[in-house]
Amino acid sequence: MFKSVSNDSWRQAHVGHWLSQSLLRFDARVLSLMSRNDEIPLALSNLAARGRLSASHVQITRHLAIDGSRLTELAKRANMSKQAMGKLVEQCEAWGLVTRQADVRDARARRIVFTAVGLSWLQAFRQAVAQAEAELRVAVGAEVATVIAIGLEAYCA
Repeated sequence: MFKSVSNDSWRQAHVGHWLSQSLLRFDARVLSLMSRNDEIPLALSNLAARGRLSASHVQITRHLAIDGSRLTELAKRANMSKQAMGKLVEQCEAWGLVTRQADVRDARARRIVFTAVGLSWLQAFRQAVAQAEAELRVAVGAEVATVIAIGLEAYCA
């Protein structure tokens, strides 16, 4: 029989919770910075500003190889189902960020690749990530930010 727990604050006071909240905050800041980047097409910055581009769309930006990836590879890198990644790719394709091309290694397969607009988006992402990381350093201090980065890298290794 399940016993009632009088103090359940532990459910939101553990490292996993703080990691999740931090990632949400970081991704939201990156998208906010990207929405104000003059180097990306206005239509994309408007989508980001209106919340149409989300952290899930960032998965493509983070995980799509520069020379392209098959959908199954992309989904695996992003830890998503092939179906969910397929929907994101379709949206990004409609927005002009990516396109599908024949795979030169396998005529039956298709590769997802960045378009010229997508490469501009990727550069804006790089700039936004750098700025968000700099803001983190200011918020928690350079030493703490370094310890966080080293600790997370070690934890994920």
